[in-house]
Amino acid sequence: MATASRRLVPTPQGDAGLIAYRAHRPIATLVLAHGAGGGIGAPDLRALAASLPRQDISVLLVEQPWVVAGKKVASSPAQLDEAFVHVVDRLRHRSPLVVGGRSAGARVAARTAQRLGAVGCLALAFPLHPPGRPDRSRLDELMGSAVPTLVVQGERDTFGRPDEFPDSVDMAVIPGADHGFQVSSGGPLTRSEALGIVVEACLEWMTRDIP
Repeated sequence: MATASRRLVPTPQGDAGLIAYRAHRPIATLVLAHGAGGGIGAPDLRALAASLPRQDISVLLVEQPWVVAGKKVASSPAQLDEAFVHVVDRLRHRSPLVVGGRSAGARVAARTAQRLGAVGCLALAFPLHPPGRPDRSRLDELMGSAVPTLVVQGERDTFGRPDEFPDSVDMAVIPGADHGFQVSSGGPLTRSEALGIVVEACLEWMTRDIP
């Protein structure tokens, strides 16, 4: 894994954490937000941070102020967006900016991508709806990113199976995986293979579709 640097960034919601894994000569900068049920230690975020800098893509993980402060409940969507925008606006990067995140962090990225001038949005395990509530769709948030967007979704994700998304959505499906990209024993993939597909899909998309 690339050597990481960590610093705190003041925001209106309190200090946010910024953990940077920088490529030597980056062709893109990927800024990722975590979900509401966990932090930047999520396996998919860590896998991207470990792998993409070797492919000339810097990865920066944003730790929301509520996590830095040790709170157990996530802030409101408006506060999450405000803190994320505040951090990203203060980044110094010369390569094209791609924003992304997992679960609730993917929603933040989609809602703020255009405002931040991003050239792409990476939605890992996008929570299309609460489990068992397809009537409460968040598709408008995803489609509102207004930039090229890739959704990476587990085949068994109870927050939205791949077949619940419109055909127009650019999507990579992780066979047998759930919302956390966990796979069952005896399934088509091992945990390591599932995370490998996540990384490969993101890398292919960024090198193919991101200007």
